[in-house]
Amino acid sequence: MGQGVLIAGFTRSERDGAMQCEGVPIERITRDVGTPVYIYSSAVIRDRYERLDAMLSAVPHRIHYTLKANPNRAVLRLLRELGAGVDVVSGGELKKALAAGFEGKDIIFGGVGKTEEELRDALAAKVMLINVESDAEIRMLSAIATEMKVNAPVGIRVNPELNLHAAHDYIKTGGKGHKFGIPYDEALDVALNAARLPHIRIVGLDMHLGSQLSRIEPYKIGAERLLELHKGLVEGGVTTVKYLDIGGGLGVRYDDEKPPNLDRFAKLVLPLVASTGLTLVMEPGRFVIGNAGALVGTVLYRKKSGGKDYVVADIGMTELLRPSHYGAFHRIEPVQSASGTTTADIVGPVCESGDFLALDREI
Repeated sequence: MGQGVLIAGFTRSERDGAMQCEGVPIERITRDVGTPVYIYSSAVIRDRYERLDAMLSAVPHRIHYTLKANPNRAVLRLLRELGAGVDVVSGGELKKALAAGFEGKDIIFGGVGKTEEELRDALAAKVMLINVESDAEIRMLSAIATEMKVNAPVGIRVNPELNLHAAHDYIKTGGKGHKFGIPYDEALDVALNAARLPHIRIVGLDMHLGSQLSRIEPYKIGAERLLELHKGLVEGGVTTVKYLDIGGGLGVRYDDEKPPNLDRFAKLVLPLVASTGLTLVMEPGRFVIGNAGALVGTVLYRKKSGGKDYVVADIGMTELLRPSHYGAFHRIEPVQSASGTTTADIVGPVCESGDFLALDREI
């Protein structure tokens, strides 16, 4: 259409070159609601979810959207309609999931620092799985579940201790020494001891490698390690495990990144799971939502300082933290088609030198 696809779901009109989302002009949306505004393509969200669902179809599976990727209620309702569950990591996210119509059986509760109140709320909501990350957390959960006279459905989050490439060190979560999960060489003993605690029922094994991943091999190695632990649990008399949760982390394209090969994922990972009878759980976040949206803002001023050009917009790190926090690249496009280029820093209105969307960007 027109000048072609800018990002998934967003094109330029053949008539005047103006940007639109699924045929709706962006300027029409901003006239109604103003800026800054995030706009999402429901068609892209559906496509990403359905692609994952088809890829996993050879084995029993569940897709639990990771709420921290985007907790917008309209997004959550759409994914619930498509058949997704959710993964939450706080009491606030649990409340958002319930408000969006998800039932406890649709919810996995994870996170490395759950409070006693959050564990109580998770048990009260009858969540499908509580992914625990330490022996201390398991013991606290056992005490709370005993007091509440309920059984806690537990997944053991294992740190698979894999070294892998990610776009930034802060989004690696499965390496040796990271704060996440139970160290791999301790996980079997911790799980066997947990199974003996009152009101604890071990029903899952879980891992999360990191975010924005394109290589599939780490998922294969991580799944193999979880299945080795499953074998040890069965040999130790624990036969209650139903779920193999391999987390999320599949990457998306912002610039020239290589997207993950779903066919290769199916070829390397699914045969491992097929022979076990376990239900495979995936927790995608960015893969579903990352390329479905655009942040639209208004240029407030243009100025020069120190020999540089600045474009000052009404959006900044308060709306999009990734450029400042991770040094991340996001494309910047004019809503109306424009000719000519300039090189400038694109900055926001916050009183913080780190408040920028792009530095020395040709636009």
